[in-house]
Amino acid sequence: MTIHTENTLVGRKIGMTQVWNKDGDVQPVTVIKVGPCKVVQVKAKDGKDGYAAIQLGFEELTAKNGGKGDARLNKPMMGHFKKHGGQAFRVLRECRTDGKKGAPEAGAVLKVDIFANTKKVDVIGVTKGRGFSGCMKRHKFQGGRATHGSKNHREPGAIGVNQSGHPIIKGKRMPGRFGFVQRTTRNLDVVKVEVEHDLIYVKGPVAGPKTGLVLVRAVE
Repeated sequence: MTIHTENTLVGRKIGMTQVWNKDGDVQPVTVIKVGPCKVVQVKAKDGKDGYAAIQLGFEELTAKNGGKGDARLNKPMMGHFKKHGGQAFRVLRECRTDGKKGAPEAGAVLKVDIFANTKKVDVIGVTKGRGFSGCMKRHKFQGGRATHGSKNHREPGAIGVNQSGHPIIKGKRMPGRFGFVQRTTRNLDVVKVEVEHDLIYVKGPVAGPKTGLVLVRAVE
């Protein structure tokens, strides 16, 4: 199985719905608005960057100074976009390539039609953030006794070891931030591609909330 990173587009998760397949069965699908994405910059392995990659711009900004509302660009980003064509984007993502001929060139606009003949894709997103959570919610701990005078209902219990000083082993499952991590859902079936609306339908759920940013990567 070969994953071509140059066949990757940025999109936003619209939400979930259901469609009927040819056998009349209902399939849960996730709808993603993919592209259009412009290739802002192409990096070469033999260049100053030392690796081959393309930068994709998603959701063009057209207001004064390259931004609008709460999406204003800082001066370094404004200078970067000015150096590479002058067109600013709200989202900028970089995808590695193999550096061979046939990769998109700078200024090219990639649309969802590149997935028209693709059967499976990987979707990379960031899970929903649940905030600071305890061990029972974060790690599915059972919890302590609820009766007979026990006061250890939702506490993690002993976290040290039976030695002097009670050191805590690195990686111990503890309360902390739950969610808001990058996750890749692999080998999702492509159910339908609507080129006229820049939409792709993939079977099953993907990581992230509605309107969350995702990367859709073709798999062969």
